[in-house]
Amino acid sequence: MPGRKVRMSSCSSLFIIGTSLTNPTSKTMKVSGTTGTKRHHHHHHHHSAKANKTAAAVAAAMANNESKNLSPVFSSKSRSNNSNDNGGLSASASAHAAIERDVTTLSNMNNLPAPTALEALQTSNDRLRTIIAALHCNILIRKLDLVRNLEYIANVLEAVQQDETRRLMEEDDGVLSEIEPDTVPNEVRDWLTMTFTRSMSTLKRRPSDKPKFRSVAQAIRAGIMVDRIFRQNTSILSNILQQTINEWTFDVFSVNEFTNGQSLRYVGFELMQRYNLPNKLHISMTALQSFLEQMENGYSKYKNPYHNLIHAADVLQTTYQIVYNSGLMNWLTDHDLFAMFIAAIVHDFEHTGTSNNFHIQSRSDVALIYNDRAVLENHHVSAAFRLMRMEEYNIVSEFTSEEYKNFRHLVIEMVLATDMSCHFTQLKTMKSLLSLPENVEKAKALALILHCADISHPGKPWDIHHTWTQSLMEEFFKQGEKEKDLGLPCSPLCDRENTLIAESQIGFIQYIVEPSFVVMGDMLDKVLKSLVVSDSELLSPSIPSRSLVSSPVPSGESSAESNAHPEEQNGHEKKLPLSMTTPISRPTTVRRPWADYLKSNRDRWVKEAEEERRRKELKVIEEEP
Repeated sequence: MPGRKVRMSSCSSLFIIGTSLTNPTSKTMKVSGTTGTKRHHHHHHHHSAKANKTAAAVAAAMANNESKNLSPVFSSKSRSNNSNDNGGLSASASAHAAIERDVTTLSNMNNLPAPTALEALQTSNDRLRTIIAALHCNILIRKLDLVRNLEYIANVLEAVQQDETRRLMEEDDGVLSEIEPDTVPNEVRDWLTMTFTRSMSTLKRRPSDKPKFRSVAQAIRAGIMVDRIFRQNTSILSNILQQTINEWTFDVFSVNEFTNGQSLRYVGFELMQRYNLPNKLHISMTALQSFLEQMENGYSKYKNPYHNLIHAADVLQTTYQIVYNSGLMNWLTDHDLFAMFIAAIVHDFEHTGTSNNFHIQSRSDVALIYNDRAVLENHHVSAAFRLMRMEEYNIVSEFTSEEYKNFRHLVIEMVLATDMSCHFTQLKTMKSLLSLPENVEKAKALALILHCADISHPGKPWDIHHTWTQSLMEEFFKQGEKEKDLGLPCSPLCDRENTLIAESQIGFIQYIVEPSFVVMGDMLDKVLKSLVVSDSELLSPSIPSRSLVSSPVPSGESSAESNAHPEEQNGHEKKLPLSMTTPISRPTTVRRPWADYLKSNRDRWVKEAEEERRRKELKVIEEEP
């Protein structure tokens, strides 16, 4: 375009003037009296007479090697000149007078070119050079004149910036003629706009105008490549989670390795998104991400072998799997489900790798704060809620007062129930509730589920269970070493030299884990039967069951899963049966996948215990004199 060529000529002239005044390596003629600036041979454009005069005047002023007020750049230029002292002084005085005359013109703001006009560039350049020369020579400029001229120059520069942005958007760079937004993934488009075309944010567009990506073709290609790589890795992880997160045999160690030690945030996000909870409950995705990251930091604080973020991710998935496997997702509202997930996530937050008894015996600060009662459990839930008070991690900012109250009550109830000292009381209470005709209170049911998930690894496949056992015993042994250092009695199972691991696991399975899962299974059966009765009472399509229409629904649930669990249908609302007078087919008993693993693992530990006894007997014989 002709207009563009003229403009580029002006820009070239500006560049020459700027170079001659500020670049000490530029080619200049000898300065004496009235001296000009020699242009580079490849430039053929002329600047204004005023610009020439100002440039010459400044160059002459700089010829005085004794001018103390000049910058190092100007001083070095003056030292390069070969003028004699008298000629330099004469030139300096002449230049000083010329600059003073130019300064007087700064007061005249009338008839200046509009900031968008091409001539405004040259005018701005002339005035800016005059200001610079006056400052270097300590020539006074009125404050009002200085401010008005700088404002005008800023407006001109802003107009140039906007014009150049338009040109970049409209001019084909020859690589890709035009890329419409629809052909680029949203994530890539947002990334490109923010990263490579940030200046475009200053350009006002009509709402109907679609942004077109020109002049960033290489960036788009790079962005698409990055997006593909990211999607490929995310897709692999997503497939792993989607295919296994509903399974009792979920391998959290493999997921943690694949996610580079970030299994908690990935499992947490997967479950939250699976049921569209951030959207339904208006939870900030940024806050949720920050919260999960901070959870991982807290779980990594003491570098525990067992009570770490992998354990939290495992308990979270197990808690979910128990409810999902039982077909009880309809029993929970979206807020219930969210509270259940958060309780599982925070249940061991900032665990110290030592027991409550250790804190009590060592008189730790946390024991003093919570008066020796559920010391760690109180800290876990308290620290988590203190974190939520901070705006950056506030995942409940949109909850009403009533919603927050119920959420907090449920999370506290569930986390405090993981205190092992309450184990037998909790089981006794639940057995009593199961003997009554009334339905089980939801908070107590979820508390027992979380407690069972917390001690569930003996009910998992041997490889998973054995790995957890080794980690737990190492944590116990480290506590025993701390107790010895503090002069405290060594807690049970914490003596590295004398603990029989196999025997301890047999007792743990037989007296703790197995009875807990029996009671939990019976409780789940009772809840499930109550839902079956509720379904059979549906008499009219106008009175749908609440459990059918307002319970959490996973997004993207497969048809196979829908068939396996009729209470879970695709979409945000479940379709009612064609015949509302026919009871919905629903299993009345809960599957118990842990039962076989508990038995097989116990049997394996029995064999291991026999080997332990034989090794101990041999050791005693060898030590006898």
